[in-house]
Amino acid sequence: MTQERVQVFDQRGQELSPCSLEKAQRLVAEGKARWREALPPAVELTRAVDLPVRKPQKEPDYAGQRVLLHICCGPCATYTVGRLRTLGFAVTGFWYNPNIHPWQEHERRRESLVRFAEQVALPLLIQPGYDMPAFFRLVAGRERFRRRCAICYALRLRAAAQKARAEGFDAFTTTLLISPYQEQELIRRLGEHLADREGVRFYFEDFRKGWAERGRLTRQYGLYRQQYCGCVYSEWERYQGEACETYAPARLEPADLHAYFEEALEILERL
Repeated sequence: MTQERVQVFDQRGQELSPCSLEKAQRLVAEGKARWREALPPAVELTRAVDLPVRKPQKEPDYAGQRVLLHICCGPCATYTVGRLRTLGFAVTGFWYNPNIHPWQEHERRRESLVRFAEQVALPLLIQPGYDMPAFFRLVAGRERFRRRCAICYALRLRAAAQKARAEGFDAFTTTLLISPYQEQELIRRLGEHLADREGVRFYFEDFRKGWAERGRLTRQYGLYRQQYCGCVYSEWERYQGEACETYAPARLEPADLHAYFEEALEILERL
């Protein structure tokens, strides 16, 4: 039988390690504590306890390492570039987003990023051309939300991994990791797969803690703020409000995540 545990607090209300019911009863009998609550059982000591101060976890130092940052848009680059620089990385931006539709929207986002890069002295590599036809060929028949997204992630991360390897970077990563609207686990799995395939490390971090800061910095730098993710399907869903059932957003279950990941890998192998 599991022994009943009693919560323990000190005189200042700090929560301490729980103890057995027998020990709690002994402390109360000895005048060293009093019962605080009946359910759940808890005692409060008659003295304050000085708890050891926990040292903040030291962050890794990547000083001297070069990271290629795939950038989906200027706003998402704001916090992410600063965060990577804080860690010591020498950051270079990389623009490749064939999903963005129409072409005028693609150019508006690219030009906004170029202006931001100039303001923060960010080296920027821009993939020439506009591979929108390639994006449409790959997602045709797979347009459902998140299913198409997995393919889109794979296409862009593949270009970033190949560019990082060709240019001798230590690692690559993506600003997609800052958005609460993107599927982080899919991005992480695809990034790590491509890292193994191309022989260059994928740096993963949940940048979403900087989402609010992203908004403030976007206003500070006067960047263009897009109203939908990028592809024509996301534009449709954004402005239609309730898309037709074929493309309606669905909660991504683990089985779907695995299926979409495997499908994206299969498509990558054919590229």
